[in-house]
Amino acid sequence: MRSDGEEVPNLTHERTRPAEGGWAANFVGTLRGLLDRPLASYYLLLSSVGLLVLIGLIMVFSVTSVGNFATTGSPFTSIAKQALWAVVGLLAFWVFQRLPTRTFRALAIPLLLASFLLMSFVDLMGWLAARHTPPGDKVSAIHLGPIWVYDLWLGIGSLQLQPAELAKIALVVWGADLLVRKGRTILSWRELLMPLFPVAVTLLLLVGYNDLGSMICMVVLFVGLLWAAGARLQVFGWLGGFFAAGVLALILLPAHKDYRLDRLKVFFDPSIDPKGENGRYQYLRGLWAMADGGWFGVGLGQGHLKWGRLPNAHNDFIFAIVAEELGVVGCMVILLLFGMLTYTGLRIARRVEDPFRRLMAAAITIWFVGQAIINIGGVVGLMPITGLPLPFISYGGTALVVALAAAGILTSAARAEPECALAMHARPPRKWVRLLWAPLPPLPRAREDDDGTDPSTRTTGRPSLAGSTRGRST
Repeated sequence: MRSDGEEVPNLTHERTRPAEGGWAANFVGTLRGLLDRPLASYYLLLSSVGLLVLIGLIMVFSVTSVGNFATTGSPFTSIAKQALWAVVGLLAFWVFQRLPTRTFRALAIPLLLASFLLMSFVDLMGWLAARHTPPGDKVSAIHLGPIWVYDLWLGIGSLQLQPAELAKIALVVWGADLLVRKGRTILSWRELLMPLFPVAVTLLLLVGYNDLGSMICMVVLFVGLLWAAGARLQVFGWLGGFFAAGVLALILLPAHKDYRLDRLKVFFDPSIDPKGENGRYQYLRGLWAMADGGWFGVGLGQGHLKWGRLPNAHNDFIFAIVAEELGVVGCMVILLLFGMLTYTGLRIARRVEDPFRRLMAAAITIWFVGQAIINIGGVVGLMPITGLPLPFISYGGTALVVALAAAGILTSAARAEPECALAMHARPPRKWVRLLWAPLPPLPRAREDDDGTDPSTRTTGRPSLAGSTRGRST
């Protein structure tokens, strides 16, 4: 109390009172502070991709070890191959995260032409093999010296590749380059029809002839590209109509792909297949695997449906084994990692300045999340089975290498965020780190806004996905 009799408020009590909201508000504030750090996108991306690859290697070993021991005498046959492909994928990741945008744009047309040639060759050889196979017999591989083709696979000796995976990354790079060159003129139908739509649709049909699942994934990717570039809503309506017609044609027309129609029938009514053929066996066994797992699973390596009872347990249905052995908790970890990858990829696409990097980042992110949704949706019965692998987790060398290469492109874009680039230039890593890992990213363009401020020094006002698509490459 002051000398004049007026009471003085207790300021000490006000200062020491805990903040409103308690621990929840403090947690949210801490999380926001971490996400506001300049290199947040970069570290989130590395951690999510790294953990997904690690989980994938563990689950591939768990699924294949018993079968490998029974057939080859060693439980490490499949995991050794997958680990070798992971090393190749990490090398591709390292190379792609070092390349400047001008190199990607120079590779756009060569990648597209290579995809067209490989897919045309695989489709032609598959068609010839089907024509020379008697009705009712299984189509066998066709050989041209050391080169052979079987279904989705192109082989050179003992090396097996899936050209459809290369087509995905080719569509990302070529589509982003073309949309950047066209700029805002893509709002015109004439600009979309020449040559974007004809080339993209032809590539999709070449992929879909043998691999309908990959074609569906590429359609999702293509829609992501157009969305990021700011295409009109009418475009997506027409694209959806053409997509539905193309899928229906690919399901009904090729006689040697009649399993596609069977999978669709089983999805709508599993009881039509009482003998356990044409996909019902795989569909129901996948559900049983998830039901057996419960909340915490039966234990890593303790699942029994992978012992020849669940077809493609190491590839298309590896998520069912995750559910059986690690339970709902294990499934949630994978879903959270894919959610973190999605958030990070769209955050990068929102913040990066270069329009070419922006479109590639958005398309790759939508590719990853779309493929994961299609795979998991088929396993849990929410979608028809398509045969798509789960990114970074399923067994398969080509898919893993291409996915890691695409993640390298995302990492390059994350390092090119204005705040990240400024922070790295302010405190550059040592020379040997830049030599062995990655060079410094380009500094953000210095441009003056109406108020005379330099936006490269601010943390707000990110460029929008649908912003100007004209810009210089670095």
